[in-house]
Amino acid sequence: MQQITPCLWFDTQALEAAQFYVSLFKNSKLGEVSHYGEGMPMPKGTVLTVAFELDGRPFTALNGGPVFKFTEAVSLAITCDDQTEVDRLWGALTEGGEPGRCGWLKDRYGLSWQVAPKQLPALLGVGGKRAVEAMMGMGKLDIAALEAAGKE
Repeated sequence: MQQITPCLWFDTQALEAAQFYVSLFKNSKLGEVSHYGEGMPMPKGTVLTVAFELDGRPFTALNGGPVFKFTEAVSLAITCDDQTEVDRLWGALTEGGEPGRCGWLKDRYGLSWQVAPKQLPALLGVGGKRAVEAMMGMGKLDIAALEAAGKE
């Protein structure tokens, strides 16, 4: 069966990034690491690719040099069980990175993430315009504040 695996392009931090991401999520692990050989674009022995899994989903990290950068056009969305998980992941991913609005952030490698509670669609549906307005004013999402906004 076919498998689709996202490939994340890094300058030289593929292994470091993969190790960091694997440390954050349960059911995650590093896989095969390949290296550049003689006559390739980077020095022989430099990490070329890293296979890794995040919560059982496959990814590849590639050290391709500084040619391409991440943009917000692609992000990884995390559905969190509760506020504690939102807080933990938001804190870890924004360390050295950049917080955004509405649960979005850029990590230290420039990759965009969306950190949201699993009940966000329901909170926005019940709370309507007030809940959406509250969310628009947040960086890290606050479940209690979204619930309160929906009851106003």
